[in-house]
Amino acid sequence: MIPFSVLDLCPVNEGEHPRDALRNTLSLAQHAEKLGFHRYWLAEHHNMPGIASAATSVVMSHVAAGTKTIRVGSGGVMLPNHAPLVIAEQFGTLDALYPGRIDLGIGRAPGTDQRTAAALRRDMHGSEDRFIQDVLQVQQFLAPLEGNPPIRAVPGYGSQVPIWLLGSSLFSADLAARLGLPFAFASHFAPDMLMDALNLYRHRFEPSDQLDKPYAIAAMGFFAADTDEEGEYLATSMQQQFLNLRRGTPGQLPKPVKSMDDIWNRVEKAGVDHAMRCAAIGGRDTVRKKLRDFIDMTKADEIMVTANIFDQEARLKSFSIAAELHKDLSSDETGQHNA
Repeated sequence: MIPFSVLDLCPVNEGEHPRDALRNTLSLAQHAEKLGFHRYWLAEHHNMPGIASAATSVVMSHVAAGTKTIRVGSGGVMLPNHAPLVIAEQFGTLDALYPGRIDLGIGRAPGTDQRTAAALRRDMHGSEDRFIQDVLQVQQFLAPLEGNPPIRAVPGYGSQVPIWLLGSSLFSADLAARLGLPFAFASHFAPDMLMDALNLYRHRFEPSDQLDKPYAIAAMGFFAADTDEEGEYLATSMQQQFLNLRRGTPGQLPKPVKSMDDIWNRVEKAGVDHAMRCAAIGGRDTVRKKLRDFIDMTKADEIMVTANIFDQEARLKSFSIAAELHKDLSSDETGQHNA
């Protein structure tokens, strides 16, 4: 059965401090490692009171230091916000500290609003060609030295940290295919181009030194509990967070509510439901079917689950259910092959 992994958006709960979110992140990472999840990724966002992973490589080190075997990566670092040499040095350092466990997932979006992007970026005139050149530069800085280059990443050169391209459109899928890199699609919040991107990636893939055949991750929200009603209740925190972001009022992760009907209007509900249509929400039987259907539809090589759940114990339990279902689905797969 395909591996399951975790995407952690490091949510800051309403009324709490980022230190609480970072403590919860390490707790979840340790829990995921015990459950057998394959990798644990953190995402770069800025100027968002509800997300504590802006300094992504620092939070990665926090997680890697507190775990032993699980792969730790960026899902992703938003490369236009950084000089390629800086990213190569950061991830070369992470690889030196935690050898063989680090992934470098790269995205093209700013991970924030335009005003904050202007405060972050070297310039605001980035183009697709510039992004491609930056990716190639990172690759070069992490590759073994050839000759005596005037600039090198120290630590970094020769580490060959695996590079992934992340996206929610066809651009990154096409670039990952042409460069022979693994690809992860952000279907947990932007599912519209999921199948088109996966099909394009697989059709155009060219083998590389890093990868000999296509390898794709598909991400999905996962809000599992003992009953459908409880799972739906837990998911209202994420629904409110999506709604607040769409209203231009991002904030900390809200407490769950019994009903969203008094919070959103019909158009807003349709928009949030659309963005979260790949999410598995409910009791074990309900999320199992959603998970099975998602795997069958995407034919992904790996599934990455994410869950902004307000209560930490409920969040840990949701991932425990994901691990249980992974074992169940693996048994089903084995039985079908042996039949």
